[in-house]
Amino acid sequence: MAKRIIYEPSRTLMEFRLLPGLTTESSSTANISLKTPLVYSADKKNKHYLNIPIVAAAMQSVSGADMGIEMAKAGGVAFIFCSQSIESQAGMIRKIKTHKAGFVNPQTVTPDMKIRQMYEIREKTGYSTFPVVDENNIFLGLISKYDYDLGLHGEASVGERMISRDACEVGHDITDLNAANTKLLESHKSVLPILDQEGHLQSLVFRKDINDHLNNPSEMHDVKKRLVAVAAVNTHDYRERIKALVEAEVDVISVDSSDGYSEYLQETVLWTKEQYPDLPVIGGNIITAPAFRYLAEMGCAAVKVGMGGGSICITQEQKGTGRGLASSIIEVAEERDKYCQETGKYIPIVADGGVTSTKDITIALAMGADYVMMGRYFARMEESPTEKIVINNRVMKPYWGEGSARARDWLEKRYYQAKFVEGVEGFVEYAGRLRDNLEETLAKICSSMSTSGSANIQEFHENAELELISALSIREGKAHDIYIPGENQTVEVSQNISR
Repeated sequence: MAKRIIYEPSRTLMEFRLLPGLTTESSSTANISLKTPLVYSADKKNKHYLNIPIVAAAMQSVSGADMGIEMAKAGGVAFIFCSQSIESQAGMIRKIKTHKAGFVNPQTVTPDMKIRQMYEIREKTGYSTFPVVDENNIFLGLISKYDYDLGLHGEASVGERMISRDACEVGHDITDLNAANTKLLESHKSVLPILDQEGHLQSLVFRKDINDHLNNPSEMHDVKKRLVAVAAVNTHDYRERIKALVEAEVDVISVDSSDGYSEYLQETVLWTKEQYPDLPVIGGNIITAPAFRYLAEMGCAAVKVGMGGGSICITQEQKGTGRGLASSIIEVAEERDKYCQETGKYIPIVADGGVTSTKDITIALAMGADYVMMGRYFARMEESPTEKIVINNRVMKPYWGEGSARARDWLEKRYYQAKFVEGVEGFVEYAGRLRDNLEETLAKICSSMSTSGSANIQEFHENAELELISALSIREGKAHDIYIPGENQTVEVSQNISR
């Protein structure tokens, strides 16, 4: 017979409700912090923290470069999917990292370079402003697209058309963006070269990038003020893929596996840690305490929890493997806390699959998840990489699972061991721009945390009280016993009820 049979049914997030605690001034919605660790970091580097407890799933129909950019601006991240060519994925990461920056490590040109040569660099890189330096990296001036005409000046040298050092506003040894912004505002310039005391070029700061930072105070950025980028990898071509992603300056990688309790994942993680010891690796997916311990001890910096609960996932139906997400989080969070007490290492856990609403996010966080990963929620947004279509007068966007036939087509060897699909494809109703939806979602999370008397997610883990509810309780918690126009069959309403 089976090694173990558990007769208690596994539970889903929708079966629990949060009980209210004492709301205090410190836990009012205005004072709540949603900051949470993205991955374990021994020195607690800022880039390893999220400012919102939500990330976008590594799926073809969810997380492209545009989603990665908008999520990082909003305080989260999108996991860029690996079910594409290595070159394509690295290009997405590069697009996120170069979308905007604070202190830019610039492409330089020399004064004797021909304008046509510089134009070729411009076409290749997309840059339109270049600092001009000598062979010792001494700053000599700036040249932008406004300083030349390719037809007229193609054979002229850069030195002939550049704005000289004396006519440029520069900063010396500035490391604070606010200080750089102040100097730019005073100078009325659009770009500020940062030099050391000997005149060597250190970086460039652009006014548009500083304004973007100020307009997005919660954004996720690295030490150079570039947006944080996270990429998924598989357990097959990971050597070549991770090398390309590191060259594109990825910040964190996640090993994408429907069953992370495996030697294949261990091989991938150990190789990565040996080759790139400073690159954090997220492992998963798992649903049991022994599996968490297995991933934590091999060095995973965060662990994804969940199997078979996504709206487009049919793993449980096809294979009979999986577990309700609530039961998975409860068991893994308990093991995570035990592991932290033993080692001092707090490994964040990510609730992934079956998180369909803000209520589900709240319950998952209360149970011990540090953040949640969502697919369907983000697939509906303007920034997801699919095109809008109209079905029965409703604007929709395609949505499919990574285990579906459509996703598997990109590279047969990823699913060489499977002769069947584990996901489906369908459509979700278009919801508009990410920022317009995310604001309401975050407000609801803060309100729930406030009701429990928790000022941050760590307190939420400690203070939250949850209760298992019945099917009738679920019904009672929804609008009931009233007529809601549009949700029932259409009826004619008389405009004159006095007769």
